[in-house]
Amino acid sequence: MAETRPPLRYSDSIEVRAPDEDATIAKIIAAMTHASEKVQAREHRAVRASHAKASAFLKGTLQVRDDLPPELRQGVFAKPGGYEVAVRLAQGPGEHLPDKVHTHRGMAIKVFGVEGETLPDHDADTQDFVLATGPVFPNGTAASFLGAMKGLEAGAGGSVPDGMKAAVSAAAGALNSMVKAVTGGDSPLLDFFGHSARHPLADCYYSQAALRYGDYIAKIVAVPVSSGQDGLSRDPLDTRNPDVFRDATVAYFHEQEAAFEIRVQLCTDLATMPVEDASVPWPEAEAPYRPVARLVLPRQEAMGAARRTFMNDVMSFRPGHSLAAHRPLGSLMRARLRTYPALYAFRQRQNGNPQREPTRAAEIPD
Repeated sequence: MAETRPPLRYSDSIEVRAPDEDATIAKIIAAMTHASEKVQAREHRAVRASHAKASAFLKGTLQVRDDLPPELRQGVFAKPGGYEVAVRLAQGPGEHLPDKVHTHRGMAIKVFGVEGETLPDHDADTQDFVLATGPVFPNGTAASFLGAMKGLEAGAGGSVPDGMKAAVSAAAGALNSMVKAVTGGDSPLLDFFGHSARHPLADCYYSQAALRYGDYIAKIVAVPVSSGQDGLSRDPLDTRNPDVFRDATVAYFHEQEAAFEIRVQLCTDLATMPVEDASVPWPEAEAPYRPVARLVLPRQEAMGAARRTFMNDVMSFRPGHSLAAHRPLGSLMRARLRTYPALYAFRQRQNGNPQREPTRAAEIPD
């Protein structure tokens, strides 16, 4: 086993911006806004530009461990205790598609009542962690994401039939299974377009890109750990039901709670664990993920009408809802810091809804 290095200390100098980054981000916002306009024309309302179709909208608690060593006691995780949270589980595309189109998935966590300095454009005591399936993002920089976004923009809305999108998803998933059988790991790009059709509560969810972790630099993962989740079949769900992921998740929460262990991977070497390219996996042999908290989601009505309306009309999850101690890092994250608020403003404006940030879990309907 390789010798474990101490975690690298955070410094502003670890980020290196491309000279044309601002222009690239502006093009990303324009492309994603155009895609959203095309989806709105089909769905007759503006929806989220990514992860539009939710599987569940949940309330729960984040319980920080009381046995953390100093390097893990940072930011939200600095003190043992509990926080109220809101969690959204969703499919990847920025439109409502039948579940035969089974792409990557997301988990967004909003932590209420956090303490500390926030980012300049965030004046609420909330902290969002925006996670997705797969330990890396297939397009690791703003520039490479812009190239991919042009293809997604062209296929948004009804430009490409749903049946063709389903066929692409199935083909990508089948090819990814072959790659995994040979290499032992997923292809990030194939998994992005053809993620397994298994139960959403059986997945791990990753930050994919880096964030500041107080005095250090980290990535985060949420790993399913409850006994009920252990019992979920790893076999694909039947996607002849166009809403099978939502139906399966809602049915689960009628019967029992779910739990995820929040784990942190601290950067030890920028050469092997880069910040500027989110497509590069950080080797766990050099820096394993270590548990810092437990996300507990009790039995509840996961998609009731009032909660669904609140989710669609009010809620926004974004990397910029953050303490300074958890500032998103790297090219892709800097793009997200500007893209998420621009697309949220577009969605709210098109639907005639105000922009506001809930500050207490009690605001969310039961």
